[in-house]
Amino acid sequence: MDTDLSTMLSDATGGHRISETDALRLFGTRDRDVWKITASADEKRENVVGNAVTYVRNQNINVTNLCINACGFCGFSKKPGDEGIYFHNRQVIEEKARLAKSRGVSEICTVSGLHPAFTAQSYIDTYRWISEAAPGVHLHASNPMEVAYAAQKSQMTTKEVLSQMKAAGLSSMCGTAAEILVDPVREKICPQKISTEVWVHIIQEAHHLGIPTTATIMYGHCESDNDRVRHLAILRQIQDETRGFTEFVPLSFIHMNTPIFRNGQARAGATGREDILMVAVARLFLDNFKNIQVSWVKEGIKMAQLGLIAGANDLGGTMFEESISKGAGATNTDYLDPAEMQRVAEDLGRTLCRRTTLYNRA
Repeated sequence: MDTDLSTMLSDATGGHRISETDALRLFGTRDRDVWKITASADEKRENVVGNAVTYVRNQNINVTNLCINACGFCGFSKKPGDEGIYFHNRQVIEEKARLAKSRGVSEICTVSGLHPAFTAQSYIDTYRWISEAAPGVHLHASNPMEVAYAAQKSQMTTKEVLSQMKAAGLSSMCGTAAEILVDPVREKICPQKISTEVWVHIIQEAHHLGIPTTATIMYGHCESDNDRVRHLAILRQIQDETRGFTEFVPLSFIHMNTPIFRNGQARAGATGREDILMVAVARLFLDNFKNIQVSWVKEGIKMAQLGLIAGANDLGGTMFEESISKGAGATNTDYLDPAEMQRVAEDLGRTLCRRTTLYNRA
């Protein structure tokens, strides 16, 4: 390992902020220095959050897969006339919420397609139904795209939508629909989605209204290392200003059933080196984030375990009924037993701890 890299990693583990240029160099590493980077990130993880591996007991409720958008990376959404369309009514939503509560979950998560008939009231009603059917369960729902869509359909401001969602039971918001926060890339993979500027604005509004959010990136398609770094820099700047992000969740592109892979616009997802480095660079660069999650849904449990020794401290949720990654071609996405999580954590010499959505002990 050369002296400059050694100094950079030493500075990062010692609490000094690394630059975008530094992060770009780390992402470009292709030799055994990858292990030096992951070791430094793991050391920083231990310094920041200790040795617990955390998880949340949660359940997904996807209300509909009918969507007006046509994102190139999505294998989940349906268009009118397609087979397999669903749109759950109040009775089904309440039944799913009651089932979630009976399973002892502490979180219900819901993000759905942008149904043509949805208005702001559709989201508000859904959140109220879930909250009333599963009292005491944290509702982690919506994302900036849904907020913008609801506002546009109901001639409301996004701040008004967020305020009414919160009043209906929304406790925290998903930081999805971020994909890559670089507009030329967004124009290729999700041209109908909101711009980077709008995504940032709605996230900031949520934080200022006391609605914490996650932060995500979806990588491994047609973005560059420069794009990844710019994305991380935007997240770091928002966190400097609001401190409203609870965690960072890297989402590795599942390619098999997606239009942009099938038409040759995207490659076949990230490599293992890229998955490991995404976690490690995020831990070193995002110095104002406490929690970094690995997605067993996207990467499988073995790669997720490697992420836990590359800077991550969280395994995400038990899930129950995952649909979006499955639609893109991922397998074994529906449920991860905490017993298997415990096996993974103990194999690393660490302790598994159940948490709440906001990272308190459950």
